[in-house]
Parts: sequence; structure tokens; C-alpha cells
Amino acid sequence: SQRICRSPAPDPALVDATADGPLPKIARDGRKPWQVYARPVPAGTQTVRRIALVVSGMGISESATAHAIETLPPEVTLSFAPYGARLQEWIDKARAAGHEVLLELPMEPFGYPQNDPGPHTLLTGGDTGENISRLEWLMSRFTGYAGVMNYQGARFTASSAALKPVLAALGARGLLYVDNGASARSLAPALAREAGLPAVQATRIVDPVQNPEVIATALDILEEVSATNGNAVGVASGFPVTVDALTQWAARLKDEGYVLVPVTAIAAE
Repeated sequence: SQRICRSPAPDPALVDATADGPLPKIARDGRKPWQVYARPVPAGTQTVRRIALVVSGMGISESATAHAIETLPPEVTLSFAPYGARLQEWIDKARAAGHEVLLELPMEPFGYPQNDPGPHTLLTGGDTGENISRLEWLMSRFTGYAGVMNYQGARFTASSAALKPVLAALGARGLLYVDNGASARSLAPALAREAGLPAVQATRIVDPVQNPEVIATALDILEEVSATNGNAVGVASGFPVTVDALTQWAARLKDEGYVLVPVTAIAAE
């Protein structure tokens, strides 16, 4: 679990400079951000019993973000909210510690606007142009990310009409889409694949509540699914209690015949 030499970010060939900030793009030679900014998997890594973890909500609490970067194994993917301060500094620190990173996209939940994910939320009622404008603002918050993951969005991800243009825009920029697995009604994984966008659907939310027993049970289920299907993907929050539980669990994974991989490795299979 040592740091791996990897492509620096940003790669100028993958940056589309805009008034809002840098946007990812596919390089002229065809290289895509989701591949260039992925954490490499060492040659010879087992292809069965793989488990990926995405730790979300990074960049909001500085102490929790620092704790996650410093504590978690570098194979863990870190997902950053678009609203934190000094985000690019945090991305650079995360990547220097070996983690690949994702950008979280706030999407309309049921009960909006009483339940509001934040500014620039992608909405089912908004026209396509407005949603793409919001998407570009969100994507310009920092650079060096391999892909995006939904934040909330149970209503948005159930709407084919709202989702398709956003997925097309993400695909055109060479990004990975990760569905956080919270909504059974999400059309995102299927529609992403139709659009030619690499997509991963999480198997389980690891910590729907901050309870060690709940977390332990979720991790046991990830192992069972990985043993049966070859891989599994867990999404967890960045609360220190969760991060510490994940770190302890990851330390014994290898002895149990499992291997921790970044989420991009699941997409590449």
C-alpha cells in the first residue's frame, strides 16, 4: 500500500480553461481523465475478491478531510463535495498521499427544496441548458478528478429526460460515473453505459448511521458480494468513526483473501 508514481494533476492536455475555472476534457491523443487520474493497480493484482471503497463528503470539514487522507489506505477513493474552501489544495494532498479523487454532484432529491443538497443542484424541472451550466460550474471547482458521484439525487437519477444530457456531457469530458447506491430507482448506471460512459454502481452504503455494528455488518456484506461476484463497491462518509473502522478492516483484508482497489479499477474490468 505504498504511494504509486502517477500522472501529475492537472495534465494541461486534459484541461479546458473556462471563465468559471478549469473543466476536464479528453486529450487530443484520446487520453481520458478517468484513466489518467486513476490510481494505478499494480500488475499481478488478483482479479477476484476485489473491493473498492469511496469515502464521500470530503472537503467540508478540514479536520475530517485531513484525518481521512492521512489514515485511510491509498487504495481508497476520496469523493469531494464542491463547496469546501481550498479544495484544490485538498485534492493535491489527497493525490500526493496516493488517493484518486471524485467530484460529488448535488442532484435533486425527493422533497426538494425543503431537502436541498446545495447551490447549483441539478434539477429535473430545470431546462437542459441550465443544468449543463450548473454542471460546468460544479466541474470547475477543482481539477485532477477521475470522475463524479451523485450526492442525493433520488428524484433526478430516476428521470431519464433530466439525466441523459448530463451523462452525455460527462462522457464527452472523459469522466467516470459512480452511482452511490442509495436509490434503488436510479437509472444512472444503465443510462451511463448506453451513453458509452464508464459507470460503477455501489453495492452498499457502509454507514447509513454512525454505529460500529452497522458498519461491521455492511463490510461483511461487501466481502460476501465480492466473494460471489468478483467485486463489490462500498460508499461511506468521512466521519472519523467510519474512517477508523474502515482503516482497521482494510488492515486485515489481505489475510482474508480480499484486495482493496480504487473504484476506477472496478470500472476498467
